[in-house]
Amino acid sequence: MRRFKQLKQKHKSRAFKKLLIPAYNQFPRVSQLKSRGDRPLQMTFEEQLNALVYFHLEEFESGRHLIQALEQNDFAKQCVAPAKGIKKSAFFEAINTRGLEQLSQLFTALAADATKILPAQFEQLGDLVSIDGFLVDAVLSMEWADYRGGAKKAKAHVGFDINRGIPIKIFLTDGKDGERPFVDKIIGKGQTGVMDRGYQSHQCFDQWQTDEKQFVCRIKKRTTQTVISENPVNPDGSVFYDAVVLLGTKGINQTKKELRVVGYRVDGIDYWIATNRYDLTAEDIAQVYKLRWNIETFFGWWKRHLKVYHLIARSPYGLMVQILGGLITYLLLAIYCREQYGEKVSIHRVRELRIQIENEAAQSQKKKKSSNKSKPRKRRRRPAKS
Repeated sequence: MRRFKQLKQKHKSRAFKKLLIPAYNQFPRVSQLKSRGDRPLQMTFEEQLNALVYFHLEEFESGRHLIQALEQNDFAKQCVAPAKGIKKSAFFEAINTRGLEQLSQLFTALAADATKILPAQFEQLGDLVSIDGFLVDAVLSMEWADYRGGAKKAKAHVGFDINRGIPIKIFLTDGKDGERPFVDKIIGKGQTGVMDRGYQSHQCFDQWQTDEKQFVCRIKKRTTQTVISENPVNPDGSVFYDAVVLLGTKGINQTKKELRVVGYRVDGIDYWIATNRYDLTAEDIAQVYKLRWNIETFFGWWKRHLKVYHLIARSPYGLMVQILGGLITYLLLAIYCREQYGEKVSIHRVRELRIQIENEAAQSQKKKKSSNKSKPRKRRRRPAKS
């Protein structure tokens, strides 16, 4: 593909290129980015992707700092920025109006690639997808990001593959939007959604079972239960309850379909879990819910080390572009660390990669200067004396 070949020739850093190879391999299947109207594109999709990955990899604190690097940093000018450079207005226009469709396609494709490459850690428990939402602090000028008086926040709804430790689905709304409607969009047949108490809904529990979708969801301690049958539990274990029940009050909010409730205790705290997984032991159900915390660990690491909450966009479109850029950067790092070291993503390997990119860029610049010095200067001929 022509545009891909041009991009490959441009890169001077082997490490940066190696990180992005899984994305390059998907370009033939990604929709082509087109300009709107008669104006030519100021940034191709490849250049937009490079800038977003570079922004998150190098922990820039603002779009202004990124633009400054694209103008002044030798590596960024050679490997990231468009050949003719990019102006601040053109960059932010591109982020806020173009590339979302292409980034969405690329994110889905890279998540599928990572699923094949990364080993499943808890395969015996099934295909587990943790579902949760996280809030992104917005500025007051972002009127669409309603949350409450004096505060603006956007909310991202994420599906997280627990077995492989990677994000696989993402949806963006304003901060007040509910979370339960996104379960249907995130969970497919054969997958088990793992959720916290905010997703408890007896009507949803019935609907998910009708749709043949599996779930493991923490419920409130005082939820009314009508016991249909009880299963024996080990008196010396952490699980103290295992029963098939109807949840809720009859005639008000009681479930129409039976489900299973498991109770277990950790550090003096009782956890009550509703599920339609009957193939697992009660101890397995407790373990599945404990694994839900992996998504919290991911959010914390992602926020701290890739600086994904330093906004470079204000519109819903642009914010989704930035979030997808951060998720794609994480997927690329996950694939890179697995293929190069056989390890999970770690800040140690990320820092190592940053240093390698800097060193290769410095060596490239040094060779360029050395080559310029070694070129013989052309002597100007003096006119012959008459």
